[in-house]
Amino acid sequence: MVARTRDWVTPLEITALGAVWGVSFMFQRVASPEFGAVALAELRLLFGALVLLPFLWQARAVFTAGRWPMLVLLGLVNSAVPFALFAWATQQAPAGISAITNAMAVLFTALVGFLFYGEKVGLGRAGALLAGFAGVVVLASGKTAGANIGWAVVAGCSAAFLYGVGVHLLRRHLSGLPQAAVAAATLGTSALLMLPFALAQWPQQPVSGKSWASAVVLGVLCTGISYAMYYRLVQRVGPARAVVTTYLVPLFAVGWAWWLLDEPLTLSMGIAGVLILGSVAASQRLGK
Repeated sequence: MVARTRDWVTPLEITALGAVWGVSFMFQRVASPEFGAVALAELRLLFGALVLLPFLWQARAVFTAGRWPMLVLLGLVNSAVPFALFAWATQQAPAGISAITNAMAVLFTALVGFLFYGEKVGLGRAGALLAGFAGVVVLASGKTAGANIGWAVVAGCSAAFLYGVGVHLLRRHLSGLPQAAVAAATLGTSALLMLPFALAQWPQQPVSGKSWASAVVLGVLCTGISYAMYYRLVQRVGPARAVVTTYLVPLFAVGWAWWLLDEPLTLSMGIAGVLILGSVAASQRLGK
């Protein structure tokens, strides 16, 4: 009975995570014009860290002084800089653009492993990487409402590349620690490090209630609660099944933005999405 329940619950949790992480790009699209990229990233880090703080407190005994330099580095690479890049990207282009580039994190993880850690890629995964990058080129060359979105694609891919670096840092240096507690530590330290920059760029004009609500939900639900859900899912079903969420995020992001923000769906977004998500799926299958 327990096994059957879990078989039913797991797809539901994966779908819920895809929907929550997908809507995060819409909230950034709403809030970033008023807050700016750095201030919005700071709020996301802060609210996410507060939600996850109980996990860090519970595991505080294993977070010795020697672990904190790597935690700080991981926070910068895996949270602070990517959050700011995605927030900036959503100022420049529709939410779906950033979500599609976010899916490149899986491919960049394989590329970073090959370039810096001597991991084998193989011809099949190399072909998948090339297909993914072809999708990026298609996406960057497209236009939406007459605006060139190339720099937003560059920012999103840069954030995805940093996520790929973060995966390897986590695996090699912090894999023995409770992952939700690690997330709390990295988000919290990043919030402290980014605070002076956020204050320096804090909006001079009053921020609307809609943007404040978007920022709070982005930090509390789309970062703190969703991270806890994801790490719980990984612990129960393993990373290979949990990563299926990656395929759902762009679909939900584009759908949310189309439904609630009236953002257009373009041919280049469709072609790029097929190339990138197809290459991610192929890379995952060939990597098993």
